[in-house]
Amino acid sequence: MPPAFSPVVQDQDAPRVLSEAIARIAGFWQLPNQRLGTILGLSAPTVSRLRSGRYRLEPGSKPFELAQHLLRLFRSLDSWLGQDDAAARSWLQTPNLDLGAAPIELIATVRGLLTTGDYVDTLRARV
Repeated sequence: MPPAFSPVVQDQDAPRVLSEAIARIAGFWQLPNQRLGTILGLSAPTVSRLRSGRYRLEPGSKPFELAQHLLRLFRSLDSWLGQDDAAARSWLQTPNLDLGAAPIELIATVRGLLTTGDYVDTLRARV
């Protein structure tokens, strides 16, 4: 019989897993530390430590929650654009008439990050 699911182990891994995922997303999207910091509500030096593995996002904190939304946006874009990082970077930087600005500018605010994530999810849902 397989071992029982242990949410404690999962919770212990969450800061590491999410922090590593965000560092990888920043690399894929070529986000400078300052821009990623603005999105997550962290300083550029803290983002530098995050990228090097010396800082982990803390569950329950605003940066952790924002990182979860950034991960959601990444996964949605990745799925929609067929895992093409160059296409994702281009989409993020191109002004979007529906959103009223380039997505990369919008995701610097909480409202913009949520709106952009919802928008991409809606695009993916079209049949």
